[in-house]
Amino acid sequence: GLGIAMSTNAMVARRVGEGDLAGAARAGAQAVGLVAAIGVLLGVPCALSGPTLLLCMGAAPETAELGGGYASIVLGSQVVVLLLFVQNAIFRGAGDPMLAMKALWIANLCNCALDPLLIFGWGPIPAMGVTGAGLATLIGRSIGVLYQVHALFRGRGRIDLRRATWFDARAMLTLLRLSAFGIGQFLIATASWAVLTRIAAAFGDVAVAGYTVGIRILVFTYLPAWGLSNAVATLVGQNLGAGNPARAERATWLVMGYNVAFMTAVGAVMLALPEPIVGLFTEKAAVASVAADCLRVFSYGYPMYAVGMVLVQALNGAGDTATPTWINAVAYWVLEIPIALGLAYSWEMRESGVFWSVVIAESAMAVIALVVFRRGSWKRKKV
Repeated sequence: GLGIAMSTNAMVARRVGEGDLAGAARAGAQAVGLVAAIGVLLGVPCALSGPTLLLCMGAAPETAELGGGYASIVLGSQVVVLLLFVQNAIFRGAGDPMLAMKALWIANLCNCALDPLLIFGWGPIPAMGVTGAGLATLIGRSIGVLYQVHALFRGRGRIDLRRATWFDARAMLTLLRLSAFGIGQFLIATASWAVLTRIAAAFGDVAVAGYTVGIRILVFTYLPAWGLSNAVATLVGQNLGAGNPARAERATWLVMGYNVAFMTAVGAVMLALPEPIVGLFTEKAAVASVAADCLRVFSYGYPMYAVGMVLVQALNGAGDTATPTWINAVAYWVLEIPIALGLAYSWEMRESGVFWSVVIAESAMAVIALVVFRRGSWKRKKV
């Protein structure tokens, strides 16, 4: 979903920059049809195997029993998730980020409202626990997708899919070519995070729970930074489409400066107040201790995270999805996983070794991306 969304953003932004709104709509239609099919193919087997997937990741049997329903619902609803990603990518690529933001606000507000109702129950609605959280997520996301569909088929933004060609061989081949690397790029990244979770699982459920809490907080603090990074992808794509690569480069440096300033400030807060922040998410002392250590370590890398995410998204926005793929491969599989294994086991740092491997790998990725971006080959990329 992330890989296809990234490619969709690049194609739509390039067509909009060229002044070809019909071509932008055609590219968006290919993406919507593609992820709808993929979502069904991925979702059905996931819906049938939630507890098994948790067991494969090293969860204890009681954990798999508790979270199996949640996993089946959230992983089984792939078609909703993919449509949410890709349709928001269409809005961003077209320069309509407000529509993307509204869709996410609607989805998440509905989720937040339904969570206590479905988790704890009320009146005739039974308490469903963790499974209720998954159901709330599914309903919230579905409502967000319906809002997106309404906007795309009612011409609320620049892109109107009512008259779009729903299968264009040339546009589909371009999307598949870009998405192949985009999917590989995010698969490399997410698979490495899964391996890190498996490494942490060797040190017990407390280590996994603390690591999970830390990652959730990290992802939450990433959201504004990701918004800026997504903006730079659109700016680069539209400016290259308009034949102005110099302005695309200036926009990238400007956004990177904003992102570094923001992430440095967030990292300082994480370093100063890890325990109070973690206390908002868990009351278990052992889990909180691991999560606080996780945040403390992660905080040292925040400025480099900002640099890496902006530059990688700039390359993606230019349609150069292959380069970030090999950058991710080097950072996550050549560096991160071996470092995590070495620090966790050989240096006996346990789960802290996993935390430090993230900081080291993400910093290395930022440096590599900076070198590649300065070479400027992305300015000549054709989409």
